[in-house]
Amino acid sequence: MKKLVLGLFLLGFVLTFSTNANAQILDTPPQDGLFPDEGMIDKKPIPYPPLRKADVMWSKRIWRVIDMKQKLNQPFYYPVEPHNDWRSFMQVVMDALKEGSITAYDISNTDEFLVPLTYQEIINRQTDSLYQPLTRPYPPYDTYDTVIYTEFEPADVYRIRVKEDWYFDKQRSQMMVRIIGICPVMIIEKEGEERITPLFWIYYPEARPVFAKAEVYNRRNDAERRTYDEVFLKRMFSSFIYKEQNVYDRRISEYATGLDALLESERVKNELFEFEHDLWEY
Repeated sequence: MKKLVLGLFLLGFVLTFSTNANAQILDTPPQDGLFPDEGMIDKKPIPYPPLRKADVMWSKRIWRVIDMKQKLNQPFYYPVEPHNDWRSFMQVVMDALKEGSITAYDISNTDEFLVPLTYQEIINRQTDSLYQPLTRPYPPYDTYDTVIYTEFEPADVYRIRVKEDWYFDKQRSQMMVRIIGICPVMIIEKEGEERITPLFWIYYPEARPVFAKAEVYNRRNDAERRTYDEVFLKRMFSSFIYKEQNVYDRRISEYATGLDALLESERVKNELFEFEHDLWEY
């Protein structure tokens, strides 16, 4: 009799647990929004206009930085945790590297795409181990060594370096720009100091199909589902120039600091505008 009662109790417990577990996940959840969720955006990159080498009468290579802490650039950083088909820019990049959709290249002084890196190599490079002595909280309160592992966090990436070529197309009589490469930069604050670590370079034309399917928050209109490819193409970000092509191959920070560096960055920016402006007669 006792075995029968115990068996019935266990059966009831299992049925109750399974019912509660099934109740937590719905096959058809309520519609969260005005329309049913269509899932991931299925777009293709916006095609570039055709370009002939003979039509490029002038070109200049520029390196700039997108600071994701700035208000205009915050859609690159948020959301920290993916939801509603939204992912931060760095999360999109890391997911694509893990899937093998894009290739990462090792950092070099010339910013060339020479040495490819695997997803695991990137993670291993940013995994840090620290040996630290600790004291036990109970008698005899002896000291022991422990290893503290610090793993890579996409949320520690606050900047994006962009390598791009500006050129004047005489066939269209227009100044245009094409992004060549993108480099995520990790910033970690320790003891009041910032440690800036460039991670890797990405060949932007290869990554465009991935960015064209990744939705980014549109602060002005939720009905317009905008992608990272469109944000880059339409230049919907704030940035500053940290290097221009020069005979010494040096950055602005190597010969100017503080306010002088900001003014030098603005000078390079104004030169691009004035070059196109001076080609016309009024």
